[in-house]
Amino acid sequence: MDNQSKDYGQENFTLPHDVVQLPSQGVFYKNKKKAIKVGYLTASDENILMGGANDLTMSLLRAKIYEPDIKVEDLIEGDVEAILIFLRNTAFGSEYTITVTDPKTNEPFTVDIDLSEIKVKDFQLEEDSNGEYKYFMEKSKNEVSFTFLSLKQEKEIDEIRKSWNGNGVAPIITKQLEMMIKSVNGNKDLMNIRNLIETLPIKDSQSFRKFINQVKPGLDLTQNVTTPSGETIQVEIGFGVEFFRP
Repeated sequence: MDNQSKDYGQENFTLPHDVVQLPSQGVFYKNKKKAIKVGYLTASDENILMGGANDLTMSLLRAKIYEPDIKVEDLIEGDVEAILIFLRNTAFGSEYTITVTDPKTNEPFTVDIDLSEIKVKDFQLEEDSNGEYKYFMEKSKNEVSFTFLSLKQEKEIDEIRKSWNGNGVAPIITKQLEMMIKSVNGNKDLMNIRNLIETLPIKDSQSFRKFINQVKPGLDLTQNVTTPSGETIQVEIGFGVEFFRP
């Protein structure tokens, strides 16, 4: 564990906190914890919320996770979402106002979302002895094993997107696949995996990523709202800076 995360976990362990159930049930982590201790936001945490931290999410997680054996960077997206919603609900209440555009009139309007009604998605995949999951690619007839992206890997992908120099297209999709796919037909050779990814039919690539989005552990962040023009549309809750500025 990095020193900053470890220090926070050891020093704040006895401060007021609650237990947050992880959508992943902890199956991806070495300690296999299904729930972790998370502290409540305090006045001192406003320095993080209002100080314009370069990475608000990472700063909050390092400050509020009270588990010495949890490495923040290893958390998966769904578990991070559950922790962020806990922090906001216990600090500001569960009512969250978002601005949406009415597709019929192209006019913005506000709607209140009750964050306490967000449900945890069912996770039914079974891991193998390596802690990986199986997926069969119909077009190329290959069976791959994979893991879900960690917070650290998600950040690395985001950095590639931000720092790409514009010469050609940023290799976002292939980098995601390289990070997730751990074997091809039982072969864990990295070059073999890379070769598969570079020649993978686009149908397999798209189907695999769609499958990942459907089955990965996390929260159902989609909500149905009614527009001023009377239509029902679906919106997805985001976790930008405004999420902690009611």
